[in-house]
Amino acid sequence: MLKLALIPALAVLLATLCVASAGIGAVHVPFGDVLAALARPGEHEVLWQIRFPRVVLAVLVGAALAVAGAGMQGVFGNPLAEPGVIGVSSGAAVGAVGAIVLGVSTFGDWSVAVCAFATGLLTTFIVYGMARTQGRTEVVTLVLTGIAINAITWAIVGVFTFLADDQQLRSITFWNLGTLGGATWPLVGAITPFVVAGLALTPLLSRPLDLLALGERGARHLGVETERVRLAVIFLAALLTGASVAAAGAISFVGLVVPHLIRLVAGPGHRLLLPASALAGGCVLVLADLIARTVGAPAELPIGVLTALLGGPFFLVLLRRTRRKQGGWA
Repeated sequence: MLKLALIPALAVLLATLCVASAGIGAVHVPFGDVLAALARPGEHEVLWQIRFPRVVLAVLVGAALAVAGAGMQGVFGNPLAEPGVIGVSSGAAVGAVGAIVLGVSTFGDWSVAVCAFATGLLTTFIVYGMARTQGRTEVVTLVLTGIAINAITWAIVGVFTFLADDQQLRSITFWNLGTLGGATWPLVGAITPFVVAGLALTPLLSRPLDLLALGERGARHLGVETERVRLAVIFLAALLTGASVAAAGAISFVGLVVPHLIRLVAGPGHRLLLPASALAGGCVLVLADLIARTVGAPAELPIGVLTALLGGPFFLVLLRRTRRKQGGWA
């Protein structure tokens, strides 16, 4: 019964949080007015130009990060895996910081986002290509390659940060801490096709991901083309994470904690895990953004800082609980 009610419950919770987040802020808008504004596009300026784009962006980014994390945990067979393992986050950081310091303006106001998205995907393909030998990749090799590439990319970010002036340092710091403050309808429209594609295609790999839990050899005996599945999941995770990082900067722990929480409630089956993670990720980020906007008003706490401050200790508690009940992950 709990599993059957999980998706509807999360959907109702997400809708409630979206309406609450749209109404709460420096300008308070009553619950009824928020609902009424949905039927009259453009009539309430504060809602349609500021609040609604931000709420929609939070839902998209939260869902994308959570589904990417669930896919990575499934393909690596480890509940501690997350999208940063394949280098997409650090690669996106190189592109964004490089665009800020070098003054890239080829794409106008979109230059930082485009560079972040492109370098995030490129870094992922570099990691995968370097880990691939004799037509196949091993999980351990992929992880170790990702660690090495992450170290290199963050070193490059450090070099750019060293070369930046004061104004550029503020932009770099703001971007690295994660924020939804730049949400606009054009930005939402730009990342929506990538996020929707990733959210729609990843669940199609639910059965192969379930079979991978039996081990690579067992999955191959059951007809799973493990290499194709691994490449597809890594590509979709990179697509989802790259779009999210390009739109909102670096937001940590959502892709790690949310799938783990859903797995504790719904079990390891990806047919339910993936859509539930998408809804839960949207809930978590909408709530985190609401707290970030209001806890220190009129100042705004970077959302990446908030997710790390809340997600880190919470995840440590889960780890201790799981270790005490199961004796570890093995």
